[in-house]
Amino acid sequence: MAKVTKDMGILDIVQNHPEAIAVFQKYGMGCIGCAAARFENLEAGAKVHGFNPDEMVDEINAIIEG
Repeated sequence: MAKVTKDMGILDIVQNHPEAIAVFQKYGMGCIGCAAARFENLEAGAKVHGFNPDEMVDEINAIIEG
């Protein structure tokens, strides 16, 4: 399965990898209901919220890989 990258759209990530929701919630990003999730990529969303997008990507991919 393809790894998540910070260039991927937030909504695409959650739709393809629902287990990633836990990471977004951990960082206080309620991305599921956010209008910006439809057009914002993970990097932009993380930076707006003051988080390191690379750390989030690593955590999401670790969950996906099991």
